[in-house]
Amino acid sequence: MSERPHPKTPADLRVVFMGTPDFAVPCLEALVDLGCDVVGVVSQPDRRKGRGRRVMRTPVAACADRHGIPVHQWPRLRNVSYDTLKALAPDVMVVTAYGKILPQRYLDLPRFGCINVHASLLPALRGAAPIQWSVVRGHARTGVAIMRMDAGMDTGDVALMLETAIDPDETAGELHDRLSTLGGQALRQAIERLCAGTLSFEPQDHSGATLAPMLKKSDGAVDWSEPARQVHDRVRGMSPWPGAFVQRAEGPLKIHRTRVAEGQGAPGTVIAHDPDGPRVACGDGAVVLLSVQRPGRKAVSGADLLNGGSLPVGAALAES
Repeated sequence: MSERPHPKTPADLRVVFMGTPDFAVPCLEALVDLGCDVVGVVSQPDRRKGRGRRVMRTPVAACADRHGIPVHQWPRLRNVSYDTLKALAPDVMVVTAYGKILPQRYLDLPRFGCINVHASLLPALRGAAPIQWSVVRGHARTGVAIMRMDAGMDTGDVALMLETAIDPDETAGELHDRLSTLGGQALRQAIERLCAGTLSFEPQDHSGATLAPMLKKSDGAVDWSEPARQVHDRVRGMSPWPGAFVQRAEGPLKIHRTRVAEGQGAPGTVIAHDPDGPRVACGDGAVVLLSVQRPGRKAVSGADLLNGGSLPVGAALAES
């Protein structure tokens, strides 16, 4: 059997898409909008969520359902999954936040390889949580990269990157939504170049690599001895999950939003009452708590917290 000709248009391109959360949906939508022949979608199994523990379709699977694309949701990648994907004979596999590492034999399946949409400017922030760590570490810019996958963790050659500025008060959740859209735009460009025969890949500069490990709940712990800007960056970088917090006698006080302010005092101590919330001293400078949540209660504004008589001047929020 002779090899299929090089695809001249996206409609000639057989694609398998692998993804799971909301972040990946614009990438799948981009493939559909381009008219690609999406022969299958692979997503993580549906899970029970919410108080009612209802089984919820993954966002990517739900998107595939809307477009009538067959969905595969294997708990593990084994022989049956490999044989199924091989039979689909994809020209390319596009992977966006799928949630599992692909064995080498999967990477070797498509004739144009596996393309990954990664939410950082590689080689910076390789790993599971690049969006959150870009915010926590106070980066001024980030973006998305189109990478050809290899056996390493985000070490493959890169074809293109799209950049964007990070607002100093932007949360990781807000940045997530913007990068999700940007990822769809980058993938669209990559597919168009692939069909035009102009998509080329360049090796990363591995000496400049940094890591963005999977988040743990403990990553949300606020260290008031840090400068105010670092405290502020941690709060916004941990939003919405795992959430920034400080441990108190009655349980964790969750801190949803802050702003950087002037002031000095013992780190973790309320030094003033601003109109929009209590001002808390840090190692250098201070932050105003704009939105907080006490144990077992709903989130309230910093102003409402003060109106309720909580956190008087001199109160200590430092972890004990």
